Amino acid sequence: MDHVTHLKCQICEKEYSPDAIDYICPDHGDEGIVDVCYDYERIAGRISKESLAADGNYSIWRYKPLLPVAPDAEVPPLAIGWTPLYGAPRLAAKLGLEQLWVKDDGRLPTASFKDRASAVAVVKAREQKAEIITTASTGNAAAALSGICASVGQANVIFVPESAPPAKIAQLLVYDSTVMLVKGSYDDAFELCLETAAEYGWYNRNTGYNPYMTEGKKTAAYEICEQLSWEAPDCIFVSVGDGCIIGGLHKGLKDLMALGWIRKMPRLIGVQAEGSSYMFEAWKNGEDILTKAPVSGITVADSISAGLPRDRIKALAAVTETDGAYVQVSDDEILAAIPALARGSAVFAEPAGAAAYAGLVKAAGDGLVRRDERIVVLNTGNGLKDVKSTMTAVGMAGSVPWHIEPNLAAVREAISKTGILEGK
Repeated sequence: MDHVTHLKCQICEKEYSPDAIDYICPDHGDEGIVDVCYDYERIAGRISKESLAADGNYSIWRYKPLLPVAPDAEVPPLAIGWTPLYGAPRLAAKLGLEQLWVKDDGRLPTASFKDRASAVAVVKAREQKAEIITTASTGNAAAALSGICASVGQANVIFVPESAPPAKIAQLLVYDSTVMLVKGSYDDAFELCLETAAEYGWYNRNTGYNPYMTEGKKTAAYEICEQLSWEAPDCIFVSVGDGCIIGGLHKGLKDLMALGWIRKMPRLIGVQAEGSSYMFEAWKNGEDILTKAPVSGITVADSISAGLPRDRIKALAAVTETDGAYVQVSDDEILAAIPALARGSAVFAEPAGAAAYAGLVKAAGDGLVRRDERIVVLNTGNGLKDVKSTMTAVGMAGSVPWHIEPNLAAVREAISKTGILEGK
């Protein structure tokens, strides 16, 4: 792993050799998140746009020389990465835009973006010969770790709020994880996971604590740019909870700029729910994110519920350093975005994934994006993760099933009332 030069604290900028610390800068307690730094000249000798064009491995591991793992590291067998980037001309036209794409990470093995980070976590844990891996999550990171651990027979313990959607808890149980349903919030689960990992010496995958999670998540930025023939988009919209995804996208884009593979840095637009808008408030009001008090973290979009974003330093830098912005949307706007996104692009998103599109709708209405900009919306999770919210969303949109008798007359009657024959 000679391409990793050091780890750098995001608070005090102190540097550590990669084997000096496991997770954080010890001078700042649990807040001392570090960044993984690379020797780009060395990397450039091992990978290029040309070598990628000839690479038939369409997973995150096609970018292995850009990841903090050894060249011969054994990786999980699941097909993680290279999710589709769909053109969405009808959605674009509706918003007065010329070019819009939707990146659908709901297509990953456990149906969320978090597979990218968890794959790297499993590789790093097995490097250390960890007997048990643990994480705290609102559901998706947990399911991702659970599924990938199942693929390699790795024991794991998961901490999630007991309010997590049943579908996400079902994933954990079907993969045979040891599941701790915490009677409290995600922040409570996070703290308890930290304490437990320290108590038993388990490998800790927690977002905003383990620096290698950013490195897994950055692969989405590589894919977006490669799928656009290395012409980076102007803007990328992504929902934000803990902040690790937007921080990961930023890291990936910085890697590509350092290698000279893209010519410009896209603006990163973070989207937060009104009830969980820590980053939006801090960015808008110029608040100190090291001292700002937690917010409620209450939102229908459980995957972006975070009273105190754990990766907030990187999340703020992702927006400020790219001349981006944070956008705040209501739960109703998030729910409305679920059927709108599905009907305009056939991408079925859970609330957190749909929040990114809700943010674009708001940004377009507020003039935050230009008509001629090339825009990508990142869906971070499949809608089947939270069927209850989806049913609420389609009900709000006026979509209901017709309950009919099993005969053609009943069909005729229902059809006459739908208006479909009149071109509804």
